[in-house]
Amino acid sequence: MKRTSIVASLGLASLISFGASAAAHQVSADQAQNLQPMGTVSVSQPGGSPMDMRALLNQKADQQGASAYRVIEARTGDSSHATAELYK
Repeated sequence: MKRTSIVASLGLASLISFGASAAAHQVSADQAQNLQPMGTVSVSQPGGSPMDMRALLNQKADQQGASAYRVIEARTGDSSHATAELYK
């Protein structure tokens, strides 16, 4: 029984890690030079943290079918705003 639980857990972990690797990731300006641009996205949130903004950008990039994004504008304060260029 214990062996079955371990095998099932490892199988689930591999599926989760595959899903995470398929998500868009942030790239630098140098890395973006080798990628094909496909537009921009913007996100805004009252009082958002940088990690919240990154999660929102990841989500929007995934929805648009991008493999990567590069932040081209970011502001924080009472509300946070970020714009990113998407890449294939």
